Amino acid sequence: MTAHLTLQSSQFVNLRVTFKNSPIHVLEKFTFKDIHKAHTAFTESGEIEECIILQTCNRVEIYGVGNNPQTDKITELWSNLIYVPIDEVKSNIIIDVGEEAIKHLAKLTSGLDSLVVGEDQILGQVKRSLEFSRKNKFSGQNLNVLFDKTIRIGSKVRTDTGINKGSISVGSMAVNLALEYFDEVNEKEILLIGSGEGATLIAKALKQRDIKFFISSRTFNRARSFSETVGGLPIPFEEALERLQKNTDMVFISTVAPYYLLTYDRMKDIMQHRDKGLMIFDLSNPRTVEDKIAELNKIKLVNIDQISEIVEKNVKKRKKEIQFAEKIIEQEIFLIRETLKRKSSEPVIVTIFKDADSIREKEFRKALSMIGDRIKEKDIKILEQFSYALVEGILATPMNNLRKEFSQKSVDNNELINLASKLFNYEKL
Repeated sequence: MTAHLTLQSSQFVNLRVTFKNSPIHVLEKFTFKDIHKAHTAFTESGEIEECIILQTCNRVEIYGVGNNPQTDKITELWSNLIYVPIDEVKSNIIIDVGEEAIKHLAKLTSGLDSLVVGEDQILGQVKRSLEFSRKNKFSGQNLNVLFDKTIRIGSKVRTDTGINKGSISVGSMAVNLALEYFDEVNEKEILLIGSGEGATLIAKALKQRDIKFFISSRTFNRARSFSETVGGLPIPFEEALERLQKNTDMVFISTVAPYYLLTYDRMKDIMQHRDKGLMIFDLSNPRTVEDKIAELNKIKLVNIDQISEIVEKNVKKRKKEIQFAEKIIEQEIFLIRETLKRKSSEPVIVTIFKDADSIREKEFRKALSMIGDRIKEKDIKILEQFSYALVEGILATPMNNLRKEFSQKSVDNNELINLASKLFNYEKL
């Protein structure tokens, strides 16, 4: 039976679609076009009070905290937001609850759930998702604490293991694959379309190998700004399309455009003016190169699904590091569990002590009024200290035992809270 981690009597849930269970052309259907609207919809649904959405080219994940959230209803809302039939959503998503959800998040930040095991990119993406939700008040104390802790786990795994040594990003992997197809790459004309995070990784991989390339984007100003910070020779998009007709040997595309930049008809026309072949890497999500282009002569089209063939080799090379990382995660999850268990008991215990102190104060004042002027000021202080000590002495043992019970993995915290409410007339807020 899976243990559930409780966050101040609330439940942590994770619903996700990733490259592991869905090919990229299916995965791209699950992305939220308006991420702010999606956060708002989930937090206003009544199922979860806090929400963080992680959306990358390889995954779409929803993290939430709520009072007994119904994942079926969250799934249905996801379906409505992206206009995908509920049956298709259910057949693609993975759902984790409680401790299993936290373990997944820890593995994710540690790079164990990435397409390239140990890559560092995901840690930055998780941080940015947290910052967005925190800034816009979609996340609160519970998710902020969990994400902060798991981000630290991810950093610790990278520091204490060699899991990210020699690891490569998806962009770098694509460049390596290109090098296998071409001899004397420095003599080839390379075009990079895009100016976001994915394009940055490709540009860095090219620059590290001293490979020159052109950079283009939807606006020339964006391409020029990109070239100044990352590299490449900026050209307008129209010129990039013209160069495809004769000069370009290789194209890397990594954008978030919601339409095809390279259509079958456009590329069919372009290839009629070319004598040499063309290699295209589409690393966009959603895809920006029409799949049918692969049917054209002299074109080699590669996407993220095909690049995933290298993943197995990457995993095997890091087997020992992965095992070490998993041990670290288990130890850290144990500490998180203990922290959250203790945290969930505090509202109960604090309230019980406050109620007891209120009774102490009332009875102490009543006793003083009965004694009247027959007692000196210093004796009043002694009696008051005695009243504090009496309450503390009576409650200390049962409260410490209650804390211990809350920290037990097999104990249902809700049952303990209900028992405490009966014994001490505690009302959960």
